[in-house]
Amino acid sequence: MLTPLRCLGLALIVLTGCATDISAVEKKPKLTPQNLVLTPSNGGELVAAHTLRPGDIVLTADNGLRSAGIRLATLSPVSHAAIYMGQDQVAEAVGEGIRLRSMPDLLNEEVTVVAFRHPQVNGQHIAKMDQFVQAHLGQKYNYVGIMLQAPFTIERRFCELPLVPTPIRDFCLRGVAAIQLGLGRNDQFFCSQFVLEAFKRADLPLTDADPRMMNPGDLMHMREGDVPSVISHQPLQYVGHLKAPPTTAAPG
Repeated sequence: MLTPLRCLGLALIVLTGCATDISAVEKKPKLTPQNLVLTPSNGGELVAAHTLRPGDIVLTADNGLRSAGIRLATLSPVSHAAIYMGQDQVAEAVGEGIRLRSMPDLLNEEVTVVAFRHPQVNGQHIAKMDQFVQAHLGQKYNYVGIMLQAPFTIERRFCELPLVPTPIRDFCLRGVAAIQLGLGRNDQFFCSQFVLEAFKRADLPLTDADPRMMNPGDLMHMREGDVPSVISHQPLQYVGHLKAPPTTAAPG
């Protein structure tokens, strides 16, 4: 029997998951937990695409209804995640499957594009990520995982009450995920799951948590100075914004 909570979760199925349009370490300003709306106007900065390095995590949002629904459901300013692979391309999981998309296309199709970097990524990690991506190009999208994510996105809020310490939040989220996501498959991927799995296959896992329980907002909260949803192994460095909404973009 469906409870009202589960009905609400199922109603969000088409809105949760990942949204995108289907058709030498430099010192960077830190984004704090208080600066949840990721824009250059709150301490960030605009950077060019050539600033990216292979292995950078690219988080985006567009103007579509699905993206807005994901951001509302996850309380996050981002709704999609991808990995920069070099040669002006990102690898991503979208509705049509695992694919490569050019940076010019991404910048044209998204309204918010922000990048984060794992400081320990090296050439060996990139080679393993590339091997993982090439082996999965064209593979089907994880629609089952997205369906299971919908009620999980709602019920996980009980674990994320204010002032809950990260270890307790992590334990609670894993328990809820074990119940909600236990039957989900892990041989297909949605966007944030794909990013986390790529790092795991590269022997540089971002967290020990199940990638199926993570959304793009969870990746954003792994940044330096923020409070991650689950225990992470290494805070991510803010690289910069490649694109910000017109109303918040820095002048000039």
